[in-house]
Amino acid sequence: MSKFQAPKGVSEYFPPNSLQFEYVRDQLINNAKVAGYSLIELPMFEDTEVFTRGVGESTDVVSKEMYTFEDRGGRSITLRPEGTAGVMRSVIEHNLDRGQLPVKLFYSGAFFRAERPQAGRYRQFYQVGVEAIGYNDPEIDAEVISVADSAFKALGLKNYKLNITSLGDAKTRDLHRKELVKFIAGLDLDESTSERAKLNPLRLFDDKREEIRSKMQGAPLILDYLSVESAEHFSKVKQLLESLKIDYFVNPRMVRGLDYYTGTAFEFEHELLGAQSGIGGGGRYDGLMGLLGGSDLSGIGFGLGVDRVLMACQAEGCLPESINPLQLFIVAISQEAKSVAFKLVSELRTLGVTCDMAYGDRGLKGGMKAADKSGALCTLVIGDDEISSGNCDLKIMKSGENVSSTLKASELVVKLGNIK
Repeated sequence: MSKFQAPKGVSEYFPPNSLQFEYVRDQLINNAKVAGYSLIELPMFEDTEVFTRGVGESTDVVSKEMYTFEDRGGRSITLRPEGTAGVMRSVIEHNLDRGQLPVKLFYSGAFFRAERPQAGRYRQFYQVGVEAIGYNDPEIDAEVISVADSAFKALGLKNYKLNITSLGDAKTRDLHRKELVKFIAGLDLDESTSERAKLNPLRLFDDKREEIRSKMQGAPLILDYLSVESAEHFSKVKQLLESLKIDYFVNPRMVRGLDYYTGTAFEFEHELLGAQSGIGGGGRYDGLMGLLGGSDLSGIGFGLGVDRVLMACQAEGCLPESINPLQLFIVAISQEAKSVAFKLVSELRTLGVTCDMAYGDRGLKGGMKAADKSGALCTLVIGDDEISSGNCDLKIMKSGENVSSTLKASELVVKLGNIK
């Protein structure tokens, strides 16, 4: 057993599972690209204040879960626990908000939270996210939601549901907060929970403890306090989702885990994942750029958990049987044949064929065993007879059928293209 092991609570992917991980991640990214979102590549760490100011000090993410340390220059640095605050910092720093609006960006990568590890909940986890910055437009809200929904549908997922709500505008939240604070003042709460409620009373809706959930049953709901403008905006978002045939459930008690959310908020849940059922979510954050020192622009985005989406796909059994298989595996049974195979592999790769060959002195039996383990669609054996004649047989591994060809790379490309 190796002396060194990965830190507790991280998700690692290696073949063959890494192929499934890559497939899911790329599908999530591709749907963002199709909708006109461009890549933004962000640092793994930021000044801690980017998250304390942007995410909110009352959140579990900031108060309990961040990996924060002091660098050699005495600066407080935090490994990124989420993507939106870092995107906003970059947009402000590089003046992206002063160009064409909306600014439409996507990101992908690892994020870090000091959580208690359990199935689907990791200390290092992977997300794909999008941000659309510049307009408070119901059509953009619906587009962002539809990008996530279409990605899940493209993966073949069926057993998920979309929860939506509105957290309203400033007028709505002020009115609701006053009534909610009055209600909470009448509850018998421990000191820690009371302090948390003072920072953001909405956090109690998100409390996982059954005794708090029970006490909050009669709490005033923000949907009952929506201003005319917020109600109209939310109504339009729902109409747009219906026009796209995206099913949704209005959940008036839903509170996202980050303080910057305003207006439309949403979560996707998968029924086969148990307690950790969330596979992604997001919402509007109209005041975040101002909090971080930028212009007062609207924005909306989401983060999709690649780890959990992969688990959902595995639970439903909707992943392809073979993901990105090699088209060809070449077995050479002599030193001369090995040289020919090596050159042929290089030529085929240049022509776009995914291929590999048996290395080492394995012989035919060992080479065919390697071919079988590779998962390649076809195998090509090269020996003295094939070299002298210039002809060969492509063996289709699934059926055992042979397809005649020459050893010319151009002809092999055509033959392989006809094999499914």
